[in-house]
Amino acid sequence: MLELSALLQALSTPQAYPHKPREVEIVQTQISIVFLAGDYVYKVKKPVDFGFLDFTTLDKRRFYCNQEVVLNRRLCPDTYLGVVPVTQDGDKFSVEGNGTEVEYAVKMLPLPQQQMMDTLLQSDRVTTEMMEMVAERLTDFHRQAELIEHLAIIGGLDAVMKNTEENFDQTKVYVNRTITPEQYTKLMNYSYSFTERNASLLAKRVKEGRIRDCHGDLHAAHICFNNGICIYDCIEFNDRFRYIDVASEVAFLAMDLDFHGRTDLAKHFVNAYIMAAGDEELLKLLDFYKCYRAYVRGKVEGFKLDDPNISKKEKTRALTIARKYFELAESYVK
Repeated sequence: MLELSALLQALSTPQAYPHKPREVEIVQTQISIVFLAGDYVYKVKKPVDFGFLDFTTLDKRRFYCNQEVVLNRRLCPDTYLGVVPVTQDGDKFSVEGNGTEVEYAVKMLPLPQQQMMDTLLQSDRVTTEMMEMVAERLTDFHRQAELIEHLAIIGGLDAVMKNTEENFDQTKVYVNRTITPEQYTKLMNYSYSFTERNASLLAKRVKEGRIRDCHGDLHAAHICFNNGICIYDCIEFNDRFRYIDVASEVAFLAMDLDFHGRTDLAKHFVNAYIMAAGDEELLKLLDFYKCYRAYVRGKVEGFKLDDPNISKKEKTRALTIARKYFELAESYVK
């Protein structure tokens, strides 16, 4: 396996790419490294295992790269170009070059950062009309999304319980770091209590076909207003996080708008979706799923604190963001 540090060094130079970009910018998440190389973007998966995802072998990383392309073409068809190899020829590493295939990357066209929803939110350039467009696009996507009976069960009560248990198991080590003991206990008790009290409602949603093959990671940074609406970077690594109740999908973006201080846009988006989809029952689950989604975001930001490839500055930022998400999660507990 190609060492991650060697990969970073090799692909940080313009000479590693066939089109020889002027410069290469690197952006890291807890599971991927993104190389912004001029006219193209290359995304490499880190060889990590978080339990809910496993990228530890080259075959698995290649498989999930292909999954990423196929699934993201549903909502962002022109951006995802395909999967390309990272090759080694002697001491030379290159993208789409000659030699032994040692890694794989998702090749994409770059999207304009200034048109991303999270960027637009910072300058107060997201309108209610834009949120209505997103709601309509999402409604159409959910209607057309795959609905298979045995897969729909993935999004039922058992999956909700498993996701909830996984959240609290994986954040135990972050108590007194990203989340306070009081928040941890309060959110855990609320989550288990809600699912127990609403088991029949969650089961009813499965029977009514509200579980769909969704995007799974719908927040502002994944929505680009570029020649229409491009919603990218969906969940490809675990069906359990993608075959979900549409209420969970809607709640994710609504929560993120709350996080950005735009509860007005969040309410408008939710109302527009409910009107388009005819799903008023969604409101009964909205705060629960908002709480769950905020908790997940806090958890994921916390993972960065233990990543040796992420800078101290970025870890400090991740700590602040994680704490804010856990505070937001707590605000939804009624």
